[in-house]
Amino acid sequence: MNLASLTIADIQKGLRLKQFSAVELTEEALKFAAAENPKTNAYLHFCQERALRAAQGVDEKLARKEDPGPLAGVPVAVKDVIVTKGVRTTCASKLLASYIPPYDATAVIRVEQAGGVILGKTNCDEFAMGSSNENSAFGPVRNPVALDRVPGGSSGGSAAAVVQGTAVVALGSDTGGSIRQPAAFCGCVGVTPTYGRVSRYGLVAFASSLDHIGPMARNVTDAAILLKVIAGRDERDATSAFAPVADYPALLEGDVRGTKIGIPKEYFQGLAAEIGDPIQRAIDQFARLGCELVDVSLPHTEYAIATYYIICTAEASSNLARYDGVRYTTRAPGVTTLTDMYRQTRGEGFGAECKRRIMLGTYVLSHGYYDAYYLKAQKVRTLLTQDFRQAFEKVDALITPVSPFPAFRLGEKLSDPWQMYLSDIYTITGSLAGIPCMSVPCGWTADGLPVGMQILARHFEEAAMLRLARAYERATCES
Repeated sequence: MNLASLTIADIQKGLRLKQFSAVELTEEALKFAAAENPKTNAYLHFCQERALRAAQGVDEKLARKEDPGPLAGVPVAVKDVIVTKGVRTTCASKLLASYIPPYDATAVIRVEQAGGVILGKTNCDEFAMGSSNENSAFGPVRNPVALDRVPGGSSGGSAAAVVQGTAVVALGSDTGGSIRQPAAFCGCVGVTPTYGRVSRYGLVAFASSLDHIGPMARNVTDAAILLKVIAGRDERDATSAFAPVADYPALLEGDVRGTKIGIPKEYFQGLAAEIGDPIQRAIDQFARLGCELVDVSLPHTEYAIATYYIICTAEASSNLARYDGVRYTTRAPGVTTLTDMYRQTRGEGFGAECKRRIMLGTYVLSHGYYDAYYLKAQKVRTLLTQDFRQAFEKVDALITPVSPFPAFRLGEKLSDPWQMYLSDIYTITGSLAGIPCMSVPCGWTADGLPVGMQILARHFEEAAMLRLARAYERATCES
């Protein structure tokens, strides 16, 4: 079996025809992942016993002629900000280097209930704060397409595992583009669902009003299958939505003729040709599929970066206050007072980017600055959301770039945080509005680097978004 090219359908067929068992597949997947991991550092740790136990359960169901689930035997990678019972969850931070959670995230429970086999936890930017996966306390992840390049962040480990072939699908988390941007940099599909579509229970909080869990896969169909598995209301998460979950895989093959696609002018102004040309070709392909192209405007886009980095750092400052050495974090040695314990634990445990965001967030929430910064940012967030609402009165979906540039070299932007933040300029708007968005591979640069196209849709219309993505994939990859 060629593990690096298997799809969910391939695995289902192989199990049905008894070409391999789930345990045999898992053993091969674990062996392959361990052998390949030194190249990319995509995984922080593997959970061999848990994986083999899950695979054994799939084989037992098959032997009893029971339905093993839509993810039966499928090797899955999980970003290390999503908690796993009995398996270390570090958030790629020294502070949680030895933390073993006593419970599973809802998304993890649903994956395993569907027959999925979790191989291990993937590397990421510390506490999901970053756009390059260089902020991990355990070393950067390398892009499997070009090992001298970043895989994007913060879900770079999950994207790298999928593209490298060491996982068929993966769970990532997205706050301002952390699923879509790595998917674009590595050349896979990444889906950020509507805020509330997937439970955040068990997702270590960075910015609670922006955090999402979403699927990453090598094709649209596999992403749709994983999304259906993890989506839906969860009583343990008050922000999870009651909206019904569509049968995303069953709705993929619908006709897209007559779909109105908006092209926001603000996202293409000054865009480099190496990114703009592949996306324009993708837009032209939609026109050939019978879609209607409509020029639209999202006038408050220019304020998105400032708005996002005020809101997300404010929420991060609050959420990360719990890591103080008192409860479950690593504690600084040799301290004699409570104040010293706080100061030294946080000073030694947090990396530079986390400290930067905590300080920024604390500042914008402080007395005398709350109204000037945080409150104003929330008002602009409402304006950005209204921009999308008005655009969707005219069109069914939007197409934009994912990033203004392809994967950059390791270390290239570390000394300039502003340039790093610009990586997310096209993704943070959808996150602020809470709408579903996804990245779909749409071409390559002259240097052989992947380019991703972003599709955005109305709240809870993931099915329509996925259908467009599948139509494009079918027209370009299967022709």
